[in-house]
Amino acid sequence: MSPIQAPSPLLSVQNLSLAFGGVKAITDLSLEVHPGEVLAVIGPNGAGKTSLLNAVTRVFDPTSGQINFKGQDLTRLQRHQIAHLGVARTFQNIELFEAATVLDNLLLGRNRFFQGHWWQQILRTPALTRLEEAAHAEVEDVIDFLELTPWRHAQIAGLPYGVRKVVELGRALCAKPELLFLDEPASGLNPEETRELAFWIDDIRSELGITVVMVEHDMSLVSAVADRVICMAQGRVLAEGSPSAVQSHPAVIAAYLGA
Repeated sequence: MSPIQAPSPLLSVQNLSLAFGGVKAITDLSLEVHPGEVLAVIGPNGAGKTSLLNAVTRVFDPTSGQINFKGQDLTRLQRHQIAHLGVARTFQNIELFEAATVLDNLLLGRNRFFQGHWWQQILRTPALTRLEEAAHAEVEDVIDFLELTPWRHAQIAGLPYGVRKVVELGRALCAKPELLFLDEPASGLNPEETRELAFWIDDIRSELGITVVMVEHDMSLVSAVADRVICMAQGRVLAEGSPSAVQSHPAVIAAYLGA
């Protein structure tokens, strides 16, 4: 009887390095992300966590190394091609169009899908109308999923911070990604909002079938939702394992306490 083979990783990062002049943000880092998991990346400030996300999503060009998503080397692609493969993300600092409504911001998440030919847009053809109706239906599903109905037509500039965070998450979900990166999703949220976020992350994985990688400092959220945790320090992987195992690892404790 042949042995059961483990599924191939959805994302594989091999020997990744990223430097800015003489400053090394990431040094020879390797990790894997498995389909259907929630992976949390933790570490003290300056550990290279957001730099890792920026390198994978091609905000920055890596100095060296490989980043393979479903067998494709992302370092060989143009930045705009990453979203078309099924990768979406949120940012530490909320990146929304302040003068636009919640609905309009979410519709921007559909940008990776076919929007109709230029001549269809000029003539407003029935085919284009069907595309727009389908896009609105997908967005309405996300609005219902994240309970954003009361703010559907509200302008972003007038919304509370916690709602803006949810809108940015919603915009990423509207892209229908296979892999979703969340950069400090609980930052600035109160305990009640953080608990609600934990339920959404679990549903994003279980109901929508999306693999999640999140950079996070809030260990209550990490413990609630993460299947696996990677701790980074000085641009390298320091420890890896279950939330409880990583939090109790002597090297992790030393990194956070500055020992």
